[in-house]
Amino acid sequence: MKKIILGLLALGLTIPAFAQDVKVVELSEVIIRPMNFKYLNNTNAKDAAKTVKTLERAVASYDVTEADFYQDDFDFYTVSFYIPDGKIVAEYDNEGKIIRTIEKFKNVSLPDDVKTALLERFPNWTVTKDVYRVTYTENNGAKKIYKLMLKNGDKKMRVKVNDVGTFL
Repeated sequence: MKKIILGLLALGLTIPAFAQDVKVVELSEVIIRPMNFKYLNNTNAKDAAKTVKTLERAVASYDVTEADFYQDDFDFYTVSFYIPDGKIVAEYDNEGKIIRTIEKFKNVSLPDDVKTALLERFPNWTVTKDVYRVTYTENNGAKKIYKLMLKNGDKKMRVKVNDVGTFL
């Protein structure tokens, strides 16, 4: 009885292995262009808002050389990217490399460094509005500024803070 059960078990495990057909499929060629990683490294922060990261990745991965309006004659191309919470206007050279960007996002979650700086300097104030602005240039990198509207009772105050929590 033991031999029969072991024989059926061995037979049951080996038959499906022979029944599988291996199909060889040739995939199309993939071209990887690490052209705009400098932009991503300068603008991408570890605790940036998800919407900001998503749109910045779309800007970095956009290939202007594949666009319908692309021509070799022009030196640069300006392309705008929009989402409901913000926008990015990017300037590409004729090879598809990002030269500069202007970014503006409204009501994004603040990074931990900015929250900590606000709590230390303005402990009883709350943030009612915020605007996140990024200016990127190929030579100077990214400049990130948060423009905040603070409220404490009936008092209001406008404050500018960079991405590491330094007040401007």
